[in-house]
This record gives sequence, structure tokens and C-alpha cells, in this order.
Amino acid sequence: MSYTERLDAIRREMKLQGIDAYIIPSSDPHISEYLPGRYKCIAWASGFTGSAGTLVITADFAGLWTDARYFVQANEQLAGTGFELVKLKTQGAAEYATWLVEQLTSGSKVAFDGNLASVAVAQTVKDTLLPLDIVVDGHVDILETIWSDRPILPASPAFLLDESTTGENTISKLNRVREKMKTKRVSAHLISSLDDLAWLLNIRGNDVPCNPVVLGFVLLAGKETILFIDTEKISEENKAVFEQAAVQIRPYTDAYSAVSSLEVDTILLDPKRTCFAMYDSIPVSTKIIEDINPSTLMKAVKNEVEIAHTRNVMIKDGVAMTRFFKWVEEEVQQGQLTEISIADKLQEIRAKGEGFVDISFDTIAGYRAHGALPHYKATEASNATLKAEGLLLVDSGGQYRDGTTDITRVVSLGNITYEEKVDYTLVLKATIAGSTAIFPKGTRGYQIDALTRRPLWDALRNYGHGTGHGVGFFLNVHEGPHVFNPTNVDISIEKGMISSIEPGLYREGEYGIRIENLVLSKELDTNQFGNFMHFETMTICYIATDLVDKSLLHDIDVEWLNHYNAWVFMKLAPHLNTEEAAWLKEKTKAI
Repeated sequence: MSYTERLDAIRREMKLQGIDAYIIPSSDPHISEYLPGRYKCIAWASGFTGSAGTLVITADFAGLWTDARYFVQANEQLAGTGFELVKLKTQGAAEYATWLVEQLTSGSKVAFDGNLASVAVAQTVKDTLLPLDIVVDGHVDILETIWSDRPILPASPAFLLDESTTGENTISKLNRVREKMKTKRVSAHLISSLDDLAWLLNIRGNDVPCNPVVLGFVLLAGKETILFIDTEKISEENKAVFEQAAVQIRPYTDAYSAVSSLEVDTILLDPKRTCFAMYDSIPVSTKIIEDINPSTLMKAVKNEVEIAHTRNVMIKDGVAMTRFFKWVEEEVQQGQLTEISIADKLQEIRAKGEGFVDISFDTIAGYRAHGALPHYKATEASNATLKAEGLLLVDSGGQYRDGTTDITRVVSLGNITYEEKVDYTLVLKATIAGSTAIFPKGTRGYQIDALTRRPLWDALRNYGHGTGHGVGFFLNVHEGPHVFNPTNVDISIEKGMISSIEPGLYREGEYGIRIENLVLSKELDTNQFGNFMHFETMTICYIATDLVDKSLLHDIDVEWLNHYNAWVFMKLAPHLNTEEAAWLKEKTKAI
């Protein structure tokens, strides 16, 4: 079926069921950002492949609500599908609920699949529509009846990580979570989010592209710990390890029935990381406590073993990036390189690193105008051929058995304009501003976001995405709860968190610039004015200096850049051959 035929089929099914508006979120029963094929519902229905968005379909309108990261991509991918782009004003907000109020009359019916909507989203929709006598049904999966070749759930084996890698065993982590349950006075706790499950049980898998997670739920009830998972994924050896930790293994499909038959007074769950279908299956006699999963906060603070492994993985990743950019510089003159071919080459180079498992997200290799699309992924239709001129933006990362990386660099392929140099230098200043921030303990993400944007604001420039996100340890490259964006007023920056700092600047149709490093938050000093913190930059890859307009930098900026590049050479040179080291020496010369 074409996309218009799929839209017609959805509308026919809506009419049969008396549904006036149908909502399709970008999610799965674990409220994941990156999805197994079975739950890539938005891509199937509309052709839009971005990682964030919501489709809303009525009899006479079909729209995709998404944020500024995807405006250009959405316009391109939705052309001719019957869907239109609706630009979100606030990233992640359910603004379509208010739109539905304006479109529907009393007695209308709105439906969605509760397996794909978080509790928080479902409650927003219900709270907005129900008072206006609009019926809301959160248990309707229209796609199941018309998506004839819908993929089955993945079945690849899971595996466990040793304490020498994680720095803490499962028993210790379970005990810490149970202590938090006591504090909150709850008798049960449901964990749906795959990264929380992976961290808590030191388990990894291959169920979601680029994210080493395995599909499952964890239920802590009394002294029992139950892992609901496809039991074929767990080897006998690993079952024995779980048995030692008193973790029971039950089939993945038993999770809903187990929750619906609970006999407990109270249960704790995270409304942003639990699907509505699971939430709605909890017995009415059980009081639901909605709060962030304790494991989410614990996971965000890396222990010394995880930090040491991450420092080591940055060397491996930095070596790969050095070899990659050297190769690009040498090969671009031949006129054969494309966005897809260089992304493939980067993965090939990374794969030679010890412990490499996968890339941590689809590589964003954006040449010239494509660099202005923050989440661009080249397709056969869009695949640009590189020339020895213009800017190349590469945002990429690796999943290693001892850590996760995420890095963005922009390099010149030749004939750079004055405007490009100015914009690059301003973004560099912003990266330095965020990286060198000193801040009191308790500082929130919105404050780091503002400090980082200051050099761009001073020049009347800005960017439409957040400044940074948390990063997991051999886990999701986007890890909460901390983010550096204008809306994070709740989560403080704690010692041991690993985050990205990635300001950017985008001129649609021309070029994009983003410079991203990962940083570790650390304690700095304590005095009569309080406890102060700062960041340690962890990413080890040269920052191009041929794009810098030194006249726009303060002395402290120049000092930081020169010190950083010298440090990069010192850390990577012992791992490079003579020719590679000489090339990097030139790239890291002081300005």
C-alpha cells in the first residue's frame, strides 16, 4: 500500500469503529525513543522516520506534530502522503490535544493504542478532552488489523555484564531500589523502561537498533523480583546468575496479567516511562504512586568503575574519529565520497576498536545544506556527493562493551566563506562556555543551557534543540532524567553524570554547525558560599581550527582550545601510526 492508501485504510477502520480522531504516538510499551520494527507505526503510516512525533488523523485532516529538529525532514518525507506537518511550539508537548478541542464537538470519540502512549500523555489527552464530553478510548490498535506484514518482536539473545564492567552487582542495585521503595512507602514497583531494566539487572541485548537493551518488564513486589522477558533469550548460565540474585524469570507476555492480578496496597511507577495500557490494568484497589523510577536517578550517576571505562572508551573512539577525518580529507579530492559511504566507513573504522558492539545512533553525515537538519539521515534519494568545498557535519557515536560515545564535529572541505567562519567560531565559543561553566550544586539543566547559548545570543543567533542530554554506560545514548534544555527546571546536575554539550547554528538550505563533547560533572570546591561544581571534558577528538576566526575569541577561549587540542594529541598519538600522528599533530597546532 502507498501512504495515501494506508491513510485511507485507517480512516475506513475509524469509521467502522465510530472514531472521530485517532492518535498514533512514536513509542512502544516501554515508552522508548528508538523502537523495534513492530512499533515503528509512524514510519509505516506516514513515511516520517524521525524519533519524535505524533500523528493525529480525523476524517478530513491528517497531521504530524513534531519539533524544530525535524521540520525540514518532515516536510520532505510527508510530501504526497496525505499528512501535513504541524510545528510544535514546545518540544514533547501534547499540543494536538488542544487542537482536537477546537476540531471536535461534544460526543465525539478519540482513540489511541494505550501500549504506545505514556501515562503522562494519556492523562493529558483525557484531562483536556473528557471535561468537554469528548469520549477517549485508550485501548484501540487500528494498525494491527491493516498492517499485514507487521514485524514480529525481536528474539536475539540477551547477555549479562560482569561487576568488573558495571562496578555494582544486581543484588546491590535491587537493595538500593528497595530502600527507596521503603522511603516512598510503596509495596510494589513496576519498571517498564528498557534502560532502567538493563541497568538494574546488568543485562544487555539487541532488541532495539543502536541501543543495547532487551524487551522486558521488572516487577518488585514484596521480596519478589520478577523479570518478564522472552525466556528463550536467557541462557541457562544466565538463569543461574539471576537465581543467585533471587530474580524470577517469566514470559514477557505475562506482564500485563501479573500486574492486573496484583494484591498490594500501593505501587510505584513512572508516568513518563510506563504505557497507559499497563497503568490501566492495575487493580482499582491498588493505590498508584506516580514518580520517577528510583533506578533512573541512580543510573544517571556513574560510579568510578563506569567512569574509568568511559575514559578508556573515549581513546578508542578518538582514534577512530582521527582515522576517519584523515581518510575523508584524503579521499574527497577524488569526488567519489557520499554521505552514506562516509557513514559506512566511519562504522567500519569504529568496528575495529576493542569491544565495539554497534553504533549508538544512526550517523548524521550532513554535507552543506543537509548539515542544517539536526537529525538528518541520508537516504538513497537524498545522498549527496562530497566535493572539495563547503562544510561537512558528522554527528556519530559508538556502543562499546565499556561505554557509549556521542560526538559531533564540523570540518572544512575547502573554500569556506567568511559567514561560515563567523558562525563556526560562535558555536565553538558556546561549546567552550558550556564546558567551562562553574556552577553551584543544585543547578538545573535550563541554567547550563542558558550559559551555553550566551555567545550565540550575544550575536543574535540561536538554535532550536536542547544544549545537551544524559548519556548511558553501554546503554541509551539519550539517557534521562537530566537534560540541558530550557524546560528542565526539576532535575539537578549531580556529581558523576555524563552529559553532552552540543550547541549549534543552522542556516536552512545552506549549512549547519554543531560541536559536541561529552562531559562529566564533578565537585569543584566548597566555601562559605556553598558547594560548587564543574565539568571534565571526556571526548577526545580534535576541534578544527582552520574554521576559527581568532578575532572573535577571547584569550580564555583561545587558551581552552589550544589546551584541549594539545591534550587530544597527547592522549591519541601513542595509539596512532607515524603518519596518522603527524597528521593529527598538524590539526592540533596552537592558534
